[in-house]
Amino acid sequence: MHTLRRLSTAPSSLPATVVWYLTDIAESRGRQDLFTQQAPQRLKALREHALVESAVSSNRIEGVQIDASRVATVVFGRAFLRDRDEEEVRGCRDALALIHESSQKLPLTEETILRLHRMTRGEIWDAGQYKERDGDIIEKFGDGRERVRFRTVPAAATQEAMANLVSLWDESVRERVIPPLVALCAFNLDFLCIHPFRDGNGRVSRLLLLLQCYQLGFEVGRYISLERLIEENKERYYETLEASSQGWHEGLSDPWPYIHYLLFILKTAYREFERRAGEVTTPKGAKTDRVRGAVQAFPGDFTIAELKRACPEVSHDMVRRVLRDLQAMGQVECLGRGPGARWRKKG
Repeated sequence: MHTLRRLSTAPSSLPATVVWYLTDIAESRGRQDLFTQQAPQRLKALREHALVESAVSSNRIEGVQIDASRVATVVFGRAFLRDRDEEEVRGCRDALALIHESSQKLPLTEETILRLHRMTRGEIWDAGQYKERDGDIIEKFGDGRERVRFRTVPAAATQEAMANLVSLWDESVRERVIPPLVALCAFNLDFLCIHPFRDGNGRVSRLLLLLQCYQLGFEVGRYISLERLIEENKERYYETLEASSQGWHEGLSDPWPYIHYLLFILKTAYREFERRAGEVTTPKGAKTDRVRGAVQAFPGDFTIAELKRACPEVSHDMVRRVLRDLQAMGQVECLGRGPGARWRKKG
């Protein structure tokens, strides 16, 4: 049974950690424009780097690798492609570019999902087609043993399951019964449990994750590769996916391990983006001037937390350091003790 349907029809209180993730990501989204508007040209390097990492990492997760010396040529060039692996990396690049450039004009429909699959699979015979045979997810061990990790939706029921999933997504975006990011994570879990394609499901799931993030206003994937972060946390990816898929067909699965995982990826991406964007957009001394200006702008006394909110691009340690410098120069004074103490301008 679709996780998205269960959460939408019988919404319950969210786990505390999910609420924390959602709050933190929402605050990062609120600061998003601050960074992207400061130096858009200099952020171009971050965008290009993220595109390369996403195309390579998403394929590498699925065992598709290319020669490191060929990465730039395959991703950005028009050179002759040597083999199927290079073809799939180039196709993933094209799909990523489509999403980066046209996310708001690209509706999340079955047609779009099939199109993305076709782009990432190249000239293979079933590119852009749902699976024709049942195919369970099999785990193979080094000693030759195998086990069924998950029984996917049968081929005969795949098209109906996908049509229902797309319809549920449209409804969740329109009705907002559950937070959009939770719905996004549930959609991703359902897609992987349906496993609509013979091969390439993981890559398409990550492309859809990116597309849905953009359509909800979460743009961090343009600058930080979500696929690279997933690859770096691949063991946790598989662990949480397996944990949340158990009992899925019966409507008894626990979706929260996998939802936690994807929210963790988004939070990590935003944290890295703010750090790296700050490095490329802020000239030396600008952050110090930013804190000093914020201090002068306060009409009365203030706390460090209030000062930090006024300077979201500046680290907590730097805010404290600038305050100590101002205190040493006799320009501010501390009126109490502890992190909640209030400060006041002098003179």
